[in-house]
Amino acid sequence: MNPTALRAILDAVSRGEQSVDEALRRLAHFPAESLDFATIDHQRALRQGRPEVIYAEGKSLEQVTAIAARMVASGAGFLATRTTAEQRHALGGLDPSVRLRDAARVAWLPAPGAPVPNADAPSVLVVAAGTSDLPVADEAVVTLEAYGRRVERLADVGVAGLHRLLAAEERLRAATVVIVVAGMEGALASVVGGLVASPVIAVPTSVGYGASFGGLAALLAMLNACAAGITVTNIDNGFGAAVAADRLLAALERGGD
Repeated sequence: MNPTALRAILDAVSRGEQSVDEALRRLAHFPAESLDFATIDHQRALRQGRPEVIYAEGKSLEQVTAIAARMVASGAGFLATRTTAEQRHALGGLDPSVRLRDAARVAWLPAPGAPVPNADAPSVLVVAAGTSDLPVADEAVVTLEAYGRRVERLADVGVAGLHRLLAAEERLRAATVVIVVAGMEGALASVVGGLVASPVIAVPTSVGYGASFGGLAALLAMLNACAAGITVTNIDNGFGAAVAADRLLAALERGGD
């Protein structure tokens, strides 16, 4: 962020020459910070309500840590997804408050003053069809935790033993948003979609034998779900499902203002 330009905006507001709303509009499009290998969008939270997220897969250890360090220096926290064990270890060394989740492959540092959900906050229930789907489900859970959302999980309730899901029907109906994570034939999303009135976000996983085609079978099944109104993310995209759920909750909160 350019201190000179920022000071000019703040001085104009203090003199009454510019409104607060106009200053916010200008700050929302403030120039980003350029590194040799990345351009960090420090102002994304002003536009979208959440800061930029570091997708660590394919990035070097040095690149991931440099981006995270600059985000911390700007006064924000960070969220890094699809990290390696080596990357998580390095990110953990940036600050003692960094939280590491190996199963989800996520590392995050809460921003100063980050919200903490209370027992009455709207909740997201993340439902995993099988234990093999848990890494993707955990990515969704941890992302929601990093965003300060109240999140619960329900594991190993796939359609091979439907009684397990029906036993948790009260929890399903109580959730404000339900994320369903399933591989194989991906049928769980349609079943859940037929049981609840809340938004259902389906995440196909790459779990399954050869004919699952790396999650493509589950993806197509979810896209063709018999239950109406189901939203489907890309294969193994627990992060994307969590962000969609967060935006639904944010819209609900704005509607209550």
